[in-house]
Amino acid sequence: MSLRTRLASAWRRAEAAHDQLFVARWRQGLRREVRRQEDTLRALVMLESLGVDNPVAYETLDLVPYLVADLHAWHRRMGQESFGDPGVCC
Repeated sequence: MSLRTRLASAWRRAEAAHDQLFVARWRQGLRREVRRQEDTLRALVMLESLGVDNPVAYETLDLVPYLVADLHAWHRRMGQESFGDPGVCC
């Protein structure tokens, strides 16, 4: 076994140990926080599209095309079986 192979193996073990010590126990909470932030952003963008005044309107309106792709997953998480008129989402 060459030195390079041993170093690579040791590095992989160190990465796995780091993941278990520092990342694994927080991963679910981090995912939940990211989802909460994404849901807040979607709600702001949706309010903007409905005509509700938004102080950052000039920034959020540009995001609408990027959020259309995951609109279905969002409204399902919010507890709505269908969203909008036929052909809008479901």
